[in-house]
Amino acid sequence: MQSCESSGDSADDPLSRGLRRRGQPRVVVIGAGLAGLAAARALLEQGFTDVTVLEASSHIGGRVQSVRLDATFELGATWIHGSHGNPIYQLAEANGLLEETTDGERSVGRISLYSKNGVACYLTNRGRRIPKDVVEEFSDLYNEVYNLTQEFFRHGKPVNAESQNSVGVFTREKVRNRIKDDPDDTEATKRLKLAMIQQYLKVESCESSSHSIDEVSLSAFGEWTEIPGAHHIIPSGFMRVVELLAEGIPPHVIQLGKPVRCIHWDQASARPRGPEIEPRGEGDHNDDTGEGGQSGENPQQGRWDEDEQWPVVVECEDCEVIPADHVIVTVSLGVLKRQYTSFFRPCLPTEKVAAIHRLGIGTTDKIFLEFEEPFWGPECNSLQFVWEDEAESCTLTYPPELWYRKICGFDVLYPPERYGHVLSGWICGEEALVMERCDDEAVAEICTEMLRQFTGNPNIPKPRRILRSAWGSNPYFRGSYSYTQVGSSGADVEKLAKPLPYTESSKTAHGSSTKQQPGHLLSSKCPEQSLDPSRGSIKPMQVLFSGEATHRKYYSTTHGALLSGQREAARLIEMYRDLFQQGP
Repeated sequence: MQSCESSGDSADDPLSRGLRRRGQPRVVVIGAGLAGLAAARALLEQGFTDVTVLEASSHIGGRVQSVRLDATFELGATWIHGSHGNPIYQLAEANGLLEETTDGERSVGRISLYSKNGVACYLTNRGRRIPKDVVEEFSDLYNEVYNLTQEFFRHGKPVNAESQNSVGVFTREKVRNRIKDDPDDTEATKRLKLAMIQQYLKVESCESSSHSIDEVSLSAFGEWTEIPGAHHIIPSGFMRVVELLAEGIPPHVIQLGKPVRCIHWDQASARPRGPEIEPRGEGDHNDDTGEGGQSGENPQQGRWDEDEQWPVVVECEDCEVIPADHVIVTVSLGVLKRQYTSFFRPCLPTEKVAAIHRLGIGTTDKIFLEFEEPFWGPECNSLQFVWEDEAESCTLTYPPELWYRKICGFDVLYPPERYGHVLSGWICGEEALVMERCDDEAVAEICTEMLRQFTGNPNIPKPRRILRSAWGSNPYFRGSYSYTQVGSSGADVEKLAKPLPYTESSKTAHGSSTKQQPGHLLSSKCPEQSLDPSRGSIKPMQVLFSGEATHRKYYSTTHGALLSGQREAARLIEMYRDLFQQGP
């Protein structure tokens, strides 16, 4: 049987007790992805000595997952999106990670999943290749309409009811009407172009990580900001960026295999000996920490001083209880959607819950297929699947047995000298979740049949190896990355990012990222009490939120995640500025 233990100031650790008496804050970071590592590193570099990172899985990196086989394959983050001022690019470039990046792995302009030298081969389910001039004409038309979707936010254009405030609905109808009104195309050409709409929207859905681009807000679409400069792939793996961030963090700070059950916040008036946590049994705490767990070795483990009051208590799945002054939550929006009711005690404020509901997150998965020899030509950079019977379709949803129709195509990984003969397929939404439930053999078989059907080559062999991601069913992510769903806006991102408890200034600013001065902070619950961290009253910023879904301009990106972690660390650094300037 397990009973909930506590990790506090050990009686045998006078240094730790001395730090508490001096007001050295204890910060717990939940999640060792880019946001969590960036936050922890920034705090440690500014003199915070009591920092702990709790990572649920057995490894760091979060949604960065580089798999090293004969080459390195990215199941998660792939591109550095933009170079001018991008902290991910700066870290990679300064450490020589881009020295082997080829021209085919570097692109200026809008990224459409992969962008390489060569020609995209658009194939239909009848085994026909769509002529290059038809593809180019359609691409020009689509991109022209895509640019219009950016203007509603950027130029404050009103969204009419017909568009349903949906990027997909607006784009589909605009492109479809222009195709039908074109007097120069034959009916057969128009039919092909109409079918291509669905393929392009599937690609767009993968980029947004939405079930359907029809679910992405048109009025907010243009708020996402692209960093100028080229996009880059890191040949040695995006995980190298994670490792570089972690180099500045002492190993004992990060506890792996340490999922969190609940964050008990606003505990200032409660005695920490029982932070509303019911005992789970009698007997000694189970010391079996599992892979990466360090609860049995933590020098701070033990009962905390009963005379001390901690505003936050973190309850872990293994029943260890860790008191803290501040907790930085970096879990994904997918986890928040699934667990916010049980993950926070007391419950989250109504407007934060509403923001969690309104914002969107979906699943974008990759399927890597390795072949003995290429069946595609050397000029081909991708095989794009166009279903001719979808020319009049108005939905991107399929029944479970037809999940494979959501695969928008396969990209050729270049250079072959590095990767071998590998195709990378893309699938998103509910259909990706169906794919995740299939075994490798079934997925390989279906993908092979699709390749045979669309190329018209019945002799394509099955791949020698398959590798695929499963972000949607992973309990620590529940999706790939966030987007502004129909009905949401950037204001919801700001609300999600607001620290708890709310202050009068944050309530009026709706999550403004402006620096908060301790002398001006008043509790929304107890306005007569000072929130100065040097005093024993209610402590501000008990629970802070970071991660890609909390960055208004750069959501869905690795640089957005990193910057959000640094942003939350900066709040605490500013809050304790006087303490650290005074020194010991």
